[in-house]
Amino acid sequence: MNGLKVLGFLVSAAILGFIYKTTRNQSTIPYILSYISAPSNNTIMNPWNILREGNGVMFLETTDRMEPPPLVLCSIESAARVYPDRPVVFFMKGLTDINSEEDEKRAKERFPSLSALKNVYIFPLRMEELFNSTPLLRWYLKADPKQEKYWIHNLSDGCRMAMIWRYGGFYFDSDVISMRPIPEKNFLTAENLHTSGSSVFGLTPHHSFAWRSLNDFVDNYNGDVWGNQGPALFTRVLKQSCELHDFKSLDNVVCGNISFLHPERIYPIPYVNWRKYFEVWDKLPTFDNSYALHLWNYMNSQEKRTVDIGSNTLVENLYKQYCPSIYGLLSKKM
Repeated sequence: MNGLKVLGFLVSAAILGFIYKTTRNQSTIPYILSYISAPSNNTIMNPWNILREGNGVMFLETTDRMEPPPLVLCSIESAARVYPDRPVVFFMKGLTDINSEEDEKRAKERFPSLSALKNVYIFPLRMEELFNSTPLLRWYLKADPKQEKYWIHNLSDGCRMAMIWRYGGFYFDSDVISMRPIPEKNFLTAENLHTSGSSVFGLTPHHSFAWRSLNDFVDNYNGDVWGNQGPALFTRVLKQSCELHDFKSLDNVVCGNISFLHPERIYPIPYVNWRKYFEVWDKLPTFDNSYALHLWNYMNSQEKRTVDIGSNTLVENLYKQYCPSIYGLLSKKM
């Protein structure tokens, strides 16, 4: 009998001890978790931390310019709004080192139209680090920019290919206004029926097309021919795998696991008609078949047209709808 009492006492003590420990632990768990998950301003920040999921949207600035024009800011803002669940990263060559969340926050504050967008990040563009372990590193170290006719453009072509190879995701030129999500993972965009563009494309990390493009960049390099390292390169590499047939209606062409998007998706207004973006239309186009619009900023390099507040041009209406923050700031300066 005494043995049963002792056993009962021990069982009761064990149960009470378990309840106490459980209750105590449950009361402290939220505090522990909140401490672990609380962001720290000293957290190490680098592109890999942000882009490791392979779903980022990337932009480039390959000059030392630190005051991007409104179109660049509109491009980034529109992408951040269209892809709210993806990190949107702007790489800038002229930016100093960013090593912490506080550094990144200060860099972002330079651009008020972007500072409120939680999925936008800004990082330095470090060429040698980006090109490391790719065919482009040796090319970059040997290149003489002073002897290059289109150095900045060719450098940009190389950077975008290396970024997509390394991180995966989407690349957008900074004169592209996003309107709706692109539903593909691996895609190129047709400028016309038989030529690929390089201003918008997307691939998963370490995709074979990206690696073949990096090799072609070096093997067939000709910096004196405009577009040889960009649209012409993508077209060459794509034709190695597929014969490019005419598009049927608005359907995309499929080449292996890559979708070749119809010209209407990004280039509904071809480059020869680029001025139409800066004209007043009797009836604004809806661009129902497009995911984004390429505004052909290179064609505008001489005339330097920009958005004119109150003009009712097509580009002003695009700013109003797809990048309202930068449009609001421009309006206040009037």
